[in-house]
Amino acid sequence: MGRKNNGRVSRIGSYAIASSITDDTCFSCTTFNILAPIYKRLSHEDPNYRESDVKQVWLKRNKMILDWLLCERSSIICLQEFWVGNEELVSIYNKRLGDAGYNSFKLARTNNRGDGLLIAVHKDYFRVISHKELLFNDVGDRVAQLLHVELIPRFSQCRSNNICQEILIVNTHLLFPHDSSLCLERLRQIYKILHYVESYQKENKLNPLPILLCGDLNGSKSGHVYKFLRSLGFISSYDAAHMYTDADAHRWVSHRNHRGNICGVDFIWLLNPNRYRKLLRTSWGEALSGMLKYQLKRALFTEDSAFAFLRRNDHGHCITYLDFCEALQQLNLIGHCYGLHTEEIRELWVQADVDGNGVLDYEEFKQRIWNAYSGQGEKVSDGVWDDAVYGTEQTIGFSIKNAVLFPTEVEKGLWPEDYSLSDHARLTVVFSPVRMPCSRVATGMGRVVSEEL
Repeated sequence: MGRKNNGRVSRIGSYAIASSITDDTCFSCTTFNILAPIYKRLSHEDPNYRESDVKQVWLKRNKMILDWLLCERSSIICLQEFWVGNEELVSIYNKRLGDAGYNSFKLARTNNRGDGLLIAVHKDYFRVISHKELLFNDVGDRVAQLLHVELIPRFSQCRSNNICQEILIVNTHLLFPHDSSLCLERLRQIYKILHYVESYQKENKLNPLPILLCGDLNGSKSGHVYKFLRSLGFISSYDAAHMYTDADAHRWVSHRNHRGNICGVDFIWLLNPNRYRKLLRTSWGEALSGMLKYQLKRALFTEDSAFAFLRRNDHGHCITYLDFCEALQQLNLIGHCYGLHTEEIRELWVQADVDGNGVLDYEEFKQRIWNAYSGQGEKVSDGVWDDAVYGTEQTIGFSIKNAVLFPTEVEKGLWPEDYSLSDHARLTVVFSPVRMPCSRVATGMGRVVSEEL
């Protein structure tokens, strides 16, 4: 409940859904960009005057953040813009989280940027199997964390010799889209993460596990990253909990950026084993096609004029590879450090050249570029597997029981002027385990019936 503070009612616990869980089979996850003091400006007149220059200010704010997190008591905590470069702040978080029963892991961005990530899991809920660090080494010096954990015996209903009880947790903070030319790099970052997760599962001979992908994705529901994740079967937990569709994107926000714009960029994505829909490489190729189509439409091309633009020169009314590369450069998709790589251009071309004759005719362009990629996923309730057969072995997936954003105003698409804890809202989601068959890649299709525990 709220607590009185100087005559006002504090809402510190009003939406602490994690601490109010009564079902022992449920667990919660919180993601929060806590705004590193090295980035928080204290003066509009002097943009170089940062919170990191005034110890009592950043110390007070971060103690409040920890108060809120420990009041929430989520089973999983994923933080972005954690000030890893300050030993005193790191020590405070380590001590308070450790005393509260958490195992925590931090990861700095490359090139000594000063901030990074922190992920913590409560010992009462999870046993840590492995922690992996992913360094993108890209223009934004971004990183990601992969935590492989096992649900521990408190989930007694889940304990069985033939039930896999493991989960992969990813924490990341993608590049900010300072301009549209960075959209490709952000898409590439999420692809690197998913490729790493896929490789980790293969190298460790794991059946498909549930994946929670958490963090500040610096992109909205209309962006390429969102559509790419949806195409792979990921579910936006907050949207699913509130039964929001793409048409409801305006209903919630989670960030007021340095330009003063408010938008929804913080997500906890869920991918259950029965939602693995297609090969990652296939979806990546489709996403590249979607990026090309986006740039063509942004340049106000119609289907016919886009084909004419790509054709560049008249080569028997077909597009040659040279034409294709020249057009990509005109669209600003190549020719700079974060543009399409040579292998990506070739992959995009090979995907479009259906008959492999070295040129693209109009039908190939229409089928593989203009109409190829919508980025839409299936309905949340669908349980169709692609390329899967079933045995007696089972695994655990998760249903979404509840999801809230704090401060509460952001759930109505508003940003409260009196909120100063961060420039991001805190997102918490409650999950409940469900039992489902385990996927093994093969041929055929089927429908999964999930049993809630």
